Amino acid sequence: MLKVRVLDETQRTAGPRQATDALDLARRLPRIVIEARRIAATAAHGIHGRRQAGTGEAFWQFRHFTSGEPANRVDWRRSARDDHYYVREKEWEAAHTVWLWTDRSASMAYASSLAQAPKVERAVVLGLALADVLVRGGERVGHLGLTNPVASRGIVDRLAEALAADKTAADLPPALPLAPLTEAVLIGDFLTPAPRIRETIERISGRGARGHVLMIADPVEETFPFEGQAVLADLEGPSTLRVGDAASFRSQYLERIASHRAAVRDACMRRGWSFAIHRTDRPASEALLSLANRIAGQGAGNGLSRVAGG
Repeated sequence: MLKVRVLDETQRTAGPRQATDALDLARRLPRIVIEARRIAATAAHGIHGRRQAGTGEAFWQFRHFTSGEPANRVDWRRSARDDHYYVREKEWEAAHTVWLWTDRSASMAYASSLAQAPKVERAVVLGLALADVLVRGGERVGHLGLTNPVASRGIVDRLAEALAADKTAADLPPALPLAPLTEAVLIGDFLTPAPRIRETIERISGRGARGHVLMIADPVEETFPFEGQAVLADLEGPSTLRVGDAASFRSQYLERIASHRAAVRDACMRRGWSFAIHRTDRPASEALLSLANRIAGQGAGNGLSRVAGG
């Protein structure tokens, strides 16, 4: 899949925002951090964690005492209210490890006039906000290739500092097998050739790690709304492609990108990973809420229910 941007077209309907330093995250991270914390706080109330009984400190529910259970499990105060014996169940609590990865390659700098933000900003905002939500729920969070997983309330600042100091811009995460019962969350545009993406997912999940892929897309990449002559430039190389009639080229483009996405989705399904697409003309909170609920639904992130509850 060629990573391109439109250099010129005779009838512009939507073009790239000029940002020569679009990948200079250090300068923009203070604003990004504030935005991440804002949407994390907004989305937390809509997150549905998967509760289950187990060892922990958070109260979950009362249930009827079952014959054969140890008598010391009876909650005598609750049982005194009626004719039944009750057991106080606590919510299962065990910190999981969630590994994040955010794409900061050249193609992520793109932002058309229809977008709310460049793809790289949206990816970093979502990654930081998700880390904030997960840590509030008691999970450990790390960034693949940058930080070790921790359950620190300062996770947003920790990750932001690591991103600011990192000068690499790989288009895929390190393909290292993650331990069983861990979770990977990969956020990027995934315009890399599908076989490389599939190989990366296979390696990361080789020991049983679960995962989620969130594809970030500019609305122009979804529709290719250009008309007339256009010149497409490879963002990660010297190649260019002159299109004589952009409107006629649209059907080929849409077919190609649909085929690419189907291949990425299939690579996820083969390993039991989730796959979703987020457009940068939509609110970041929508993607965060959906992603956090998918993580909770797969078993990791059980602490997310405690976030939703306050």
